[in-house]
Amino acid sequence: MNPPLLVQNDAWLKPFAKFIAQRKPRLEQKEKSLTVGVSLPDFASGYLYFGMHRTANGWVFREWAPNATAIFLIGDFSDWKPVAEYALQPLDKGIWEIELPENKLRHGALYRLLLQWKGGQGERIPSYANRCVQDEHTKIFNAQVWNPQEPYIWKSSSPESFSEPLIYESHAGMATEEHRVGTFAEYRDRIIPYIKQSGYNTVQLMAVQEHPYYGSFGYHVSNFFAVSSRFGTPDDFKSLVDAAHEQGLRVIMDLVHSHSVKNTAEGLNLFDGTPYQYFFGDERRKHPAWDSLCFDYGKHEVLHFLLSNCKYWLEEYRLDGFRFDGITSMLYTHHGLERDFTEYGMYFDGSENTDATTYLMLANQLIHQVKPQAITIAEEMSGMPGIATPISDGGFGFDYRLAMGTPDYWIKIIKEKKDNEWNVGEIYYELTRKREDEKTISYVESHDQALVGDKTVFFRLADKDIYSKMSVGDKSLVIDRSIALHKMIRLVTIATAGNGYLCFMGNEFGHPEWIDFPREGNNWSYQYARRQWNLLYNKELKFHFLADFDRDMLSLAANNRLFEKPAELLLEDHQRQILAFRRGGLVFVFNFNPAQSFTDFGIPTGRGKFRIVCNSDAARFAGFDRIDESMEYFTESILADRPMENTYLKVYIPSRCALVFKQLPAKSIYSL
Repeated sequence: MNPPLLVQNDAWLKPFAKFIAQRKPRLEQKEKSLTVGVSLPDFASGYLYFGMHRTANGWVFREWAPNATAIFLIGDFSDWKPVAEYALQPLDKGIWEIELPENKLRHGALYRLLLQWKGGQGERIPSYANRCVQDEHTKIFNAQVWNPQEPYIWKSSSPESFSEPLIYESHAGMATEEHRVGTFAEYRDRIIPYIKQSGYNTVQLMAVQEHPYYGSFGYHVSNFFAVSSRFGTPDDFKSLVDAAHEQGLRVIMDLVHSHSVKNTAEGLNLFDGTPYQYFFGDERRKHPAWDSLCFDYGKHEVLHFLLSNCKYWLEEYRLDGFRFDGITSMLYTHHGLERDFTEYGMYFDGSENTDATTYLMLANQLIHQVKPQAITIAEEMSGMPGIATPISDGGFGFDYRLAMGTPDYWIKIIKEKKDNEWNVGEIYYELTRKREDEKTISYVESHDQALVGDKTVFFRLADKDIYSKMSVGDKSLVIDRSIALHKMIRLVTIATAGNGYLCFMGNEFGHPEWIDFPREGNNWSYQYARRQWNLLYNKELKFHFLADFDRDMLSLAANNRLFEKPAELLLEDHQRQILAFRRGGLVFVFNFNPAQSFTDFGIPTGRGKFRIVCNSDAARFAGFDRIDESMEYFTESILADRPMENTYLKVYIPSRCALVFKQLPAKSIYSL
């Protein structure tokens, strides 16, 4: 029997072929055990059964709590006390149910569950609650009955087809400029049009699932089926998605299934009095680095819960996919902590969490069955082979993986190397070092690089001058360098990207400072939990030049179908710090030299006639305007007897400048 295609394409994986070959049979066996007599999408429909539902005659509510001895609905309708008429009745397999007449509940009513078990009791928010709200005085979260008299009517459908993703990663709460939490409605009205105009085609939203602590950035989820009420109602979120679809934008969200908040009052911890209902019951229960709890992916009920969660967001909110958070933590029993993964053997040393990897394959399979055009992106740091390879080939089935080494590399050379030490060969190698059998999303910086304790690339380059030298009339060598490198770093990253590109909200225009959510340590300030859009729209400042370049850069990538084929290296001149490569019918030339410009520099392009289609040095991008963009460039043959092998495009390439040339059609070449 032939090994999986993943192994056939990578000879270094042959010693581990048996481990990879076990993935698909393990998936098939698990799926078979879960879906007796039903399809996988049918199985993943727990949200249609559990939780609160309106019926023709009233209401029905169901919960899974196998250790409970009694369960009561409590709320403002029962004076928050257990009352017999609101007692749930036990069914089988740990499921409890209550049916109520229409007049016993109303839209907007607050409620919780009071669970009793042998030796104790506790109030809990239902596991499938689709709406939770926090009391502004007590700060307590409660579930809320959500059944508006006029349900939301969708106006637009998801885009049917798409080029590779150009992702705008963002957070609705900090998308406002005011010192407060922004709303879905504001994001819909202000940010969606901006994203469209900027040239991105995919919106990636953070912190959508309900989370009790705002400062967790949405990664300590408590209520997996509830839209975070900080930003608005479920209908507000639907309206946001609808507006994005109307603009032709895809909407994906961060999906956190790698762990859960440890709170009992809001989350799933000790839900029915046991530590092992959703999570491990032993030393594996607590995540050693995240102060959270780890799901037991081996339990059918947990898989039912998480798979239903995947389907829920696709169907209820018509999302177009997910960025799965914290995949590395799921893959290994050691969570990838204190491991450098320098050799393949470290992926297959017996530390793989096979229950979790099987869940990830199930999730990808389900998502693409429910919505074939949906995309899934893995945030995975270890480099596990096969993450973004089809399941049939021995992989996990994600459509893309994030190229997480790229931002780390940029930070490293900016911090540790002088400008004249930047090695263009190393830059090209690092940016193009990707598995050929996986699609990747490249990026200069995401939200991770902007958090408190770190700096955005532009802030790292400009430092204190960002506060005093960004006026259009100001002269500053620091700002000149920062603007030039900000543009070049972004252009070379997208030009070498595997199959897509990502930018975090505000970084496209060099947003200053870091991200720090309100907390006790900063006196609960919103100073750094917002986006200063005024800097972008103030034409007296230089920030808008960066956004203008970003927009033209994205247009260049989209219009030339940049990601269809890999880059082809044309030249690496380490001494002069010049890099040139061809991609998407374009020739990219970068001069990273901080001081020297070069005249008649030859790029081995082969015969043709070219014109400049992108010039980072243009005055409209806060450059020095050293290039005449109206010129047409003809290649020159150095050896007459071998013109195809020795034909060069000779260009003037200024210091700290990037130029992109497009070859004109052959019929327009009248002289060579």
